[in-house]
Amino acid sequence: MMKKNFTILFAALLLTGCGIIDQIGGAIQLSQSEYKYHSLTNIQLAGINLGNASSISVSNLASIATVLAGGSSMQTIPFSMTLNMNVTNPNSSAAFLDALDYTIQVNDMEFVQGKMDIPIRIEPGETKVVGIPVSVDLKSLMNRYSQERLASEMSAFLGITPKETSVSVKLWPKLTVGGTVVKVPAAIPVVFNFGGK
Repeated sequence: MMKKNFTILFAALLLTGCGIIDQIGGAIQLSQSEYKYHSLTNIQLAGINLGNASSISVSNLASIATVLAGGSSMQTIPFSMTLNMNVTNPNSSAAFLDALDYTIQVNDMEFVQGKMDIPIRIEPGETKVVGIPVSVDLKSLMNRYSQERLASEMSAFLGITPKETSVSVKLWPKLTVGGTVVKVPAAIPVVFNFGGK
């Protein structure tokens, strides 16, 4: 009886260990994947639906400029969007995670921190569009950096002005290990550049 219990316990540990190794392997494959900018979609600024970055209308550009210029008189300036990335897995096994934490910087300005609780799985050789939901109060960023700097960075980021914008994204994959969600300690760094002449 004792030998049978030991065999069952050993098999359970082995299976759990394999599961952990698979989870870590999936995160490693994700860290070795290729990330490219795809699009900015679902852009909303202070209740104005701007749509996609590639199709912001002239009237919306004027609205953005007005909101950013008059921001000092507003209590909050809610801004949200989805940053879409093409993620290609060049590896021979699947890249995956259960959730992730992220930070985004715009030209060295700390823009937002957030989390996404949607699992991602990318098969070998596959490219998927992964959307990172972003939501931030621009008023808090104005208070931290200045209205002028935020207006300048956001104008370039949304394509209103031709200034080059560097967007740095750090992704921390999270894995479920033994029923507990664990954050991988090393971030996956991704950098996109927009605009400029």
